[in-house]
Amino acid sequence: MPARPYTLTTRAIHPPEHAGRFSHQPTSAPIYPTSSFAYDRIEDAVRVFEGKETGYVYSRYANPTVVAAEAVVADLEGAETAVAFGSGMAAILAGLLGVGVGAGRTVMASRDLYGGTYALLVNDLAGLGVETVFVEADHLDQVEATLAKGAVAATYIETMSNPLLRVIDVPRIVELSHRYGARVVIDHTFATPYLARPLEWGVDCVVHSGTKYLGGHGDITCGVAVAPAFHDRVDKLRRNLGGVLSPFEAWLLLRGIKTFPLRMRQHCENAMTVARFLEAHPKVTRVDYPGLSSHPDHDRAVRLFGGAGFGGVVAFDLGDGTMETAWRFINGLRLCQAATTLGDVETLVLHPATSSHRSLAPEQRQRIGIGDGLVRMSIGIEGVEDILADIEAALQTV
Repeated sequence: MPARPYTLTTRAIHPPEHAGRFSHQPTSAPIYPTSSFAYDRIEDAVRVFEGKETGYVYSRYANPTVVAAEAVVADLEGAETAVAFGSGMAAILAGLLGVGVGAGRTVMASRDLYGGTYALLVNDLAGLGVETVFVEADHLDQVEATLAKGAVAATYIETMSNPLLRVIDVPRIVELSHRYGARVVIDHTFATPYLARPLEWGVDCVVHSGTKYLGGHGDITCGVAVAPAFHDRVDKLRRNLGGVLSPFEAWLLLRGIKTFPLRMRQHCENAMTVARFLEAHPKVTRVDYPGLSSHPDHDRAVRLFGGAGFGGVVAFDLGDGTMETAWRFINGLRLCQAATTLGDVETLVLHPATSSHRSLAPEQRQRIGIGDGLVRMSIGIEGVEDILADIEAALQTV
């Protein structure tokens, strides 16, 4: 162990000792593209299979490259272990089930959520006998009243909501949830451990879509769940449900994380510049970015993120608030690309009403604040002057 804890940047580049060190100490963890591992003696394989000795027997259970990636993400979040999945949605499902959600139990969820998560809660988990109660998570009296009914097994929230970038009082939500016996699962994809580490607030399970900022290059699909007290349950769910991460994607995740802190710094700087530009533009009617003093959660974001930044996503409403205007703007972009993801080194743009939140009925989207004219931009790390010039040219078309 070092004499003092390494910085986040150093920890992202140098995996901890338990992350798969080898006697020859390669500078990049090898890829193990194998489904199984052979032993000279069956007794040795059985002892590993039973957990009596460390080792590997089958890649659905564990793979050295995947374990290396899990260890790095866990370390960035301040934990010993993590569980990697084939997608962020698989990590969300396993995280919820792992903390105790099941038939006859209730999930209390923030109303402002990623559309895929909303669909999982109201369709798939509902079909398994799980009730979801949606609340305005920034209304703590409403949160406590829901928890006080005594049926909530888990509270599900996002550090920064998708797509409106609302920042709720996570430590207070955790305190209330634990008081009434509910566990807390948080989607930390937008904020990442660069801005905060929710385990330090008492969160029980942190989930990431590693497809986004952790990978950062648009070349993988993966998810990670970090749940120290529930690790074994989550890991068994991954094994039994089969939503495993392949060693190739794990290696790409490891590669991406090496530059993750540097990328996040630039994402945050560029997003702040873009948000200020949009806020001053006459064709933009509203900008959602917690770094702006006009954002309703600005002060809370400053307190929770400690000056590290405010993330790389900016949302805004255009002109008359119609879908046609939003599409005209998106089609007018040349450098910025239309894509249904975020967190890549490139600047990406989407229309939430017809992509990330298309599973919600129009009245549900309106109640949350997602109008037809809302545009979400994931600001990349290109030269910010080039991003601004492209946005300005596209705004001239609306």
